[in-house]
Formats: sequence, C-alpha cells, structure tokens
Amino acid sequence: MIEVEHLSKKFGERQVVNDVSFSIGRGEIVGFLGPNGAGKTTTMRMLTTYLEPDGGDATIDGKSVRSDPIEVRRRIGYLPESAPLYPEMTIEPYLDFVGQVRGIDRPTRRSRIDAKIEECGLTDVLDREIGQLSKGYRQRVGLAATLLHDPDFIVLDEPTSGLDPNQIVEIRNLIKRIAEKKTILLSSHILPEVESTCDRVVIIAFGKVVANDTAQGLTARKQGGTVFTVGVRGSLDQAMAAFRGAPFVAGVERLAGEGGEARLLLSSRQDGGAVGGDKVFEFAVKSGLVLTELTARRESLEDVFAALTRTGAAAAAN
Repeated sequence: MIEVEHLSKKFGERQVVNDVSFSIGRGEIVGFLGPNGAGKTTTMRMLTTYLEPDGGDATIDGKSVRSDPIEVRRRIGYLPESAPLYPEMTIEPYLDFVGQVRGIDRPTRRSRIDAKIEECGLTDVLDREIGQLSKGYRQRVGLAATLLHDPDFIVLDEPTSGLDPNQIVEIRNLIKRIAEKKTILLSSHILPEVESTCDRVVIIAFGKVVANDTAQGLTARKQGGTVFTVGVRGSLDQAMAAFRGAPFVAGVERLAGEGGEARLLLSSRQDGGAVGGDKVFEFAVKSGLVLTELTARRESLEDVFAALTRTGAAAAAN
C-alpha cells in the first residue's frame, strides 16, 4: 500500500507540489497524469526518496519516505524517464553490478539476473553493449534493473517516451506482465496507453490533484448526459421536432446528412437517470421515425485531461 498525505515541495518561491494526497492499493496499476510542469516528476521523486518533501509525508508499506528512506528504497523500484545505464557495459555485467549495489548475495543475484533477462525479453541482445541497443531495448534493461531486488512497488516515469509504436506495444505488454505480481505507479503523456493499461488515474495540475478515478468514471463524469448521433430516413425537420418533444432529450443539433437521410446529435438530460440507446430507439419507433444510425458518443480521456488541466490553470491564476 502506498499512502501519500499532503505532500508539498517548493523550488525557490515556486510551489511545485501543493498538498497532494492519494493512495494506491496492493496490485493496482495507477496512471499519474499531468501537463509539463504540473509536479508529476517531483512527486515521484519524493515517493522514491530522491527528494525530501517540504511538507506532508508518504509511506510505502508503512515505511515513511521522510523518517525511513532506506527501507522505502528496499521496497520500491524506480525507473526514471532516462534510465541510468552504463552504455559501455553489456547487460549481464550491468545487472550483476546493480545486484551488488543492492546487496543481493551471489546465488540469488545469478538466479534473478537470469529470470529478469527472460522476463524482459533480453536474451537475443546479451552480447551487445547497452549503448548500441535501441531505446526500446534500453528501457527493457532499465526495467530489468528496476525489478532485480524484487520490489513490491514499481514507479515508472514515462517508460514509453520516445519509442516507436511497435516498441510502445512491447513495453506495454511487459508492464502488464509485471503488474500481475506488482503494484505500479505509471506516468505517461500517451493517454490511450494509460486508459488501456491502468486500473485508475490520478491527474495533477499546477501542483494539485484535480481528479482521482477510473478512466471510465472520469469520462462519464465529464460527459454528464449521454450524447447520441442519430440517423433518420426522411424529413430533417420532422425528426428534429419529434426528438425535441422527447422527455429525456436536453438538446438537438443538426448534422450533415446525405441523400434522404437526416443526421442529428441528441444530448440526453442528466436528471432523468441513465439513457441508453434502447430508449432512443423505442421513442423513434413510437414517433414513426426510421433510424439508419444510432451511436452513443463517448468522451475520451484526452478530453477529460484537457478540461481538468485547463480548470487547474484557471484556479491557479486566481
């Protein structure tokens, strides 16, 4: 369990992290999002004891980052955006060095190095210097080193930054495999990646937490009432008049249609409970309308992120 309680950090006169609190349960993958300069990396560095908080505290499995940083480091694995690698070394000597620094005894070190090489898909590049590897493989080496001391909690700061689409998929699948046994805090600017990988999302803007929910919960909350794109055969005016009279419809907008098809955008009311496509269909049938299209429009995590971080900007300016 990770408990973050009222963390704060200043650099000079600038309040970079301001009263940040959230928790992560064992076995969760939590996405940690925010625009550049929001305080994400500073928060992660405080959680991993690279920086000391000015205020508040965080505990990793009950151990405080302020009063017991050595124990925190034993329990946590941290992969920063630029993995701290030695480019002139090959993979096995590098991992052996990391294991020695971590105080892992030789027999355990050897078995773990073999296991992490297999788990991270490094077998085919063992004879190459780390500096000659692609960025995707270097990230794999960084993950292997992060996992070598078998920590329960993993902190990953932009693990897919700068990778090509194939490498992103490979690292995403690797993270999902790791998450079967670990608890992960993952920072990324690739929001679809977060949506497909993470159980929950924490969004920070201008040093403050502005959202903490599942991706589905955030998009549902942002959207409010459901929005439908509706295609109707026949008269546009007749279709608009009919739907404007529906008790569950808050608004009707016309969209471009082709031939004899009318297309509308329906916004459902937020005060009448959930509105599904079946309700729209039943109303259309009763009104004598023939539907050619009925699609529920879903807000994306990018929409939610933009709205919340703009709100944060406005709040910070006041």
